[in-house]
Amino acid sequence: MKIAFKATTRNVQGTGASRRLRRADKVPGILYGAGKDATVIELDHNEIYHKLRLEAFHASVLDMELDGKAEQVLLRDVQMHAWKQNVLHVDFQRVDPTKKIHMKVPLHFINADIAPGVKLSGGIVSHIINELDVACLAKDLPEFIEVDLKDLVAGHSIHLSNLKLPAGVESVALNRKDDQSVATIIIPRAVAADEAAAATVAAADVPAANQKAKEEEAPKKDDKAKK
Repeated sequence: MKIAFKATTRNVQGTGASRRLRRADKVPGILYGAGKDATVIELDHNEIYHKLRLEAFHASVLDMELDGKAEQVLLRDVQMHAWKQNVLHVDFQRVDPTKKIHMKVPLHFINADIAPGVKLSGGIVSHIINELDVACLAKDLPEFIEVDLKDLVAGHSIHLSNLKLPAGVESVALNRKDDQSVATIIIPRAVAADEAAAATVAAADVPAANQKAKEEEAPKKDDKAKK
């Protein structure tokens, strides 16, 4: 998915200049990295606000058109107003296609409804993490990573080592030997209590059934003795 937007070089800096930009529906920002000097930029507020609502905008290589020239960049930081829906400042990093980048990629959980722990045990899927820190070249960066829950049973977890990562993509945590849990299925207290009560009733029914069988057997033995 290609995401493109426009930016222009900003000639004035400072708090006052930034306030004037915002009053003109512009957003101040900065572009840095790839061994080049940092460049102060400005963006259209309406365009960048709607781009920021896209999940992929936060975890993709973006196409910035800066003063008519193409730049491949990554979104690195966003400052929002405390209570207004206003973007205050945006940081972008230039992409060096020959060097690995570190990005947090969203996890998409699938097949939760057919997981045995949900379908058979009445459990609830708990997402322990919702994004994964990965390292890869820019060309290999995925928009998201799928987590398939179809075989997950209650009380068990999916770990980082269980995920299928795209070619060229590495988990930063796994590289540190940290095979953390990604998702698990937990049984709600109400369901667990119902199951415990049912087990107690079933256990109580066994002696009663045995006693009933003995009582039914007793007349048969007496009949045989009379004969």
